[in-house]
Amino acid sequence: MPGNIAWGWLGPLLVAAFGGILRFVDLGRPRAVVFDETYYAKDAWALINHGVERASLGSVEDPVADRMIMQGNTDFLVKCTPPEADPCPLYVAHPPLGKWMIGLGEQIFGMTPYGWRFAGAVVGVLSILILARVARRMTRSTLLGCLAGLLLALDGLHLVLSRTALLDIFLMFWVLAGFACLVADRDRARGKLVDWYETSPLSDHGPWLGLRPWRIAAGLCLGAACAVKWSGIFFLIAFAVMSLVWDAGARRAIGLRRPYLGAVGQDLTGVVLALGLLPAITYIASWAGWFASPLGWGRNWAQATSQGPGFFVFDSFRSWLSYHFQVLGYHTGLSEGHTYQSAPWTWPVLSRPVAFHYPSDKTGCGADSCAEAVLGVGTPVIWYGGLAALIAMVAWYVATRDWRAGAVLLGYAAGWLPWFYYALADNRTMYLFYAITMVPFMILALTMAAGLIIGRADAAPNRRALGAAVVGAFTLLALVNLWWLYPVLVAEVIPHSQWWSRMLFRSWV
Repeated sequence: MPGNIAWGWLGPLLVAAFGGILRFVDLGRPRAVVFDETYYAKDAWALINHGVERASLGSVEDPVADRMIMQGNTDFLVKCTPPEADPCPLYVAHPPLGKWMIGLGEQIFGMTPYGWRFAGAVVGVLSILILARVARRMTRSTLLGCLAGLLLALDGLHLVLSRTALLDIFLMFWVLAGFACLVADRDRARGKLVDWYETSPLSDHGPWLGLRPWRIAAGLCLGAACAVKWSGIFFLIAFAVMSLVWDAGARRAIGLRRPYLGAVGQDLTGVVLALGLLPAITYIASWAGWFASPLGWGRNWAQATSQGPGFFVFDSFRSWLSYHFQVLGYHTGLSEGHTYQSAPWTWPVLSRPVAFHYPSDKTGCGADSCAEAVLGVGTPVIWYGGLAALIAMVAWYVATRDWRAGAVLLGYAAGWLPWFYYALADNRTMYLFYAITMVPFMILALTMAAGLIIGRADAAPNRRALGAAVVGAFTLLALVNLWWLYPVLVAEVIPHSQWWSRMLFRSWV
């Protein structure tokens, strides 16, 4: 990595600090249970206190528990006698890791809006730092790395999800962390191959590269992504294939006669263990509270403990698998309409965002009609520029087979294309905020395109100055665009006319 090491860390840290200011200032606003926080904040509280999700008082139509929480009353879980009886065990559709992470904030700061949003804000800021560092590694430029982190900090959808207790920000974080680990593993593996090439006799297949800590870390991160939401499996599969292809490409680059057989023979086992077995273990470990408690949905604790430890393990695992088949049936049959649903092919143009919060009785803005909104929408300048950059990445990859363009396109496709199947085959109910996993790769595409626009270090000074001016102007537009949207992203109370002026399309209303 060229350049100053200190700036390689200080620059990304400063950008992350800027993103942290946007995400942590007034994090407890709005003082309300926002959108699906009504599920995840309560599930997280139950996990922290009972090890499993538990039923709460009221219903969606009559949210008694939400009102109790906002009054400071945490006694909102249903009391059961005996404790494992229905309706106390709660059927949930997502694995527990994201809710455990939300619960950590609640454990520290209490069952308050700030408490249940704290963990999302933390991983939002960390994701800015990780993206800046991985973009720096991919471009070999601290400036471009900081640009990537800044654009993520300025994205409206990332900002909203960092300030809301939903699971998708945690899914995005673990996917990005896994990708960053694999990029670091790629550099380290190629370095080892070069060292071997310079000191050892040449062979057809090349050497085994030993234990690869960054690939192991990637397996842990991608297993954690699956333990937040099942859609993490799309990235796990895509990145496992990508890593193996990178290994084959590295062996071919140093002139081995049979690089692909070498990759299969020397690297495939490591890929299977690090990106197959280890994520599975990580996923199962995230359910430790369910295995250790008699209170979970479908647990069958009494039956499992009745015939010894061997039967306990077998019956517990059987019950766990049965639970998963129930959840699979739920997901494949989820087609009930929703006001804010949108098809995946509309996500890149932001045609139908989700109104996370919009009470109808707000006052105090100095006008006859006031608005307080949290609109889950991306920054249009970034998203529309990102579309152009992704098209440029397609052309760049076709022309040069540059690994960076291929990796960016693969990450974006893994977060987007699987939803086409569910939309067309299952008529699945989906929302724009599912696209948050695509955002880091869209911004990496923008960063790569910015590098092409600025030009190489040995390009003519006038050429680089013009390119830098274009990239700087785009970044300034993104900043202004977020500043304009900011009041409707963070629930500032503004006159209704100002809220209306920020609705880019009628479909945003």
